[in-house]
Amino acid sequence: MPPDQHLVTLQWEGTRITARTSGPSAPRAPAGDPERERGYGHLTAPLRQRGLECTVEYGLSDYVVHASLPDGSELIISPPQEPSGEHPPGYPESWLVTRHRSAEPAVDEVIYDSEPDGPHARHGGNVSKLLAVVDTRLDQLGVPPRPAPRRFAHEIAADAVLHRAGFVPAVALGGEHYHRLPSAMTDPDEQRLVVTRAFDMLQADGFNVTCDPDLLEHDMPPTWIPEASLGDRLGYLTKFIQASTHTRDVVANLSEVTAPGDGVLQRVVEILDTTAEWWEGFGEPADHRYAQRLRSIAENLDSHAAELRAIRGDLADRYAVHPGKGQGRADRTAASTPFPPRVSAALTPSPTVAQRRTTPAHPPTVDAVRPAPAARPPSSPGR
Repeated sequence: MPPDQHLVTLQWEGTRITARTSGPSAPRAPAGDPERERGYGHLTAPLRQRGLECTVEYGLSDYVVHASLPDGSELIISPPQEPSGEHPPGYPESWLVTRHRSAEPAVDEVIYDSEPDGPHARHGGNVSKLLAVVDTRLDQLGVPPRPAPRRFAHEIAADAVLHRAGFVPAVALGGEHYHRLPSAMTDPDEQRLVVTRAFDMLQADGFNVTCDPDLLEHDMPPTWIPEASLGDRLGYLTKFIQASTHTRDVVANLSEVTAPGDGVLQRVVEILDTTAEWWEGFGEPADHRYAQRLRSIAENLDSHAAELRAIRGDLADRYAVHPGKGQGRADRTAASTPFPPRVSAALTPSPTVAQRRTTPAHPPTVDAVRPAPAARPPSSPGR
């Protein structure tokens, strides 16, 4: 499937701005699908994933979800009916979930009630809390669990772009991966800047993007996209190792990860320690716990880095041609320097790296360069 058929939708969902990726692994509901029009797809989808048959019917003053359970009872998910309230489709101010069976033995059970005087009133219209309680009850009733979702390459690629743009990853209780703006980001101007940055970055990576024009900052210059992210440049090391025929070539690439002082792992440890110190400055008890957790991860990573340096040393002592890579190819690369120029091109320059270079570094290949985004077109829905 061509990249431009992988669609990312930036939109309001209730009070949140979300980004959802669709493609061959996540087909979108047809435009005429009645449940989508009624706004209950976020309820019926996770129920259907557990093998339940669902319908959406009109109640006294709003639509109601019905799901048939294996024991002959029925799950009913309803927004307030009397009096009804004004709300976005599928996002009322509270929910009532009941289980009913008229045949013997009769069942009338309240599973979830977030109405003002209900036991779950503190959750209001929160769908995630509702589905968590419903899932627990379905587990108790022996309803089969939903299968683990499969992640596809285009979804992972979109995840990386949205992550860098400032979105927060989330997983619906139905297992669907999506992204949302940070919960504390409530200023409309800030929201538009992040959505606009994501819009430009996704288009630059070849995605088709739909977005409500009101979510975009049209006077903002097109977002500058770097030629290659730091992760992309490190990714070249993987390709070079795959193509290596001699241990010296693998050691040269692996050394950039394991080098003491300025190796990749050592820099990551420094980043985590610095972030912990910065985070702790907020002063709240939870901030202290996060800082301690970051330091603990950094300490573990530092220990693993030392172990990897030892493994790298063992490989360096081996100094031999890989038996499965071909002697002829190894002979052609025997005169290569201990630090291949291609690796130099893939790394951010540093004084210690520069001292080891014996030939000019080659720039990254054209395939690794991200094109600059075209100027955003005039405002239009679904662009």
